[in-house]
Amino acid sequence: MAEYIPSPRDWAREQVEGYERTNGAEGNTLRDTGLPVIIVTHMGNKTGGIRKTPLMRVKDGANYVLVASMGGGPKNPVWVYNLRVRPEVEIRDLSVVQEMRVREVTDAAERERLWKIADATYARFPEYRAKTTRVIPIFVAEPISK
Repeated sequence: MAEYIPSPRDWAREQVEGYERTNGAEGNTLRDTGLPVIIVTHMGNKTGGIRKTPLMRVKDGANYVLVASMGGGPKNPVWVYNLRVRPEVEIRDLSVVQEMRVREVTDAAERERLWKIADATYARFPEYRAKTTRVIPIFVAEPISK
């Protein structure tokens, strides 16, 4: 069994702890936005440890859209590299926890469609895209059928 490695960022670690302790009654919005978040549990590709990342809740039907915007920063968040290596994740949406598999979206038409959904969820995503020269990765998390 892999060991949980909490985020080195205080805000992220505290948000995950509050969210999980209360089944999403606390820590359920992303920092100063007031918008809902999910917790994505994934495996570190270098450490092999369990990592937990709060991300904006963007839904596309039964799927979740994971946007690696990093506020329009020049580098991808570390979780991108984890998902590229190990696509199996667990997503906690308040008290609902699901095992899911992610795939990175590379098709231009699908990316455009998903950006429209993401932009409608969080109005600053277009600003983040304009602020960076990198192509912001988008992943779709799909339920694992059993």
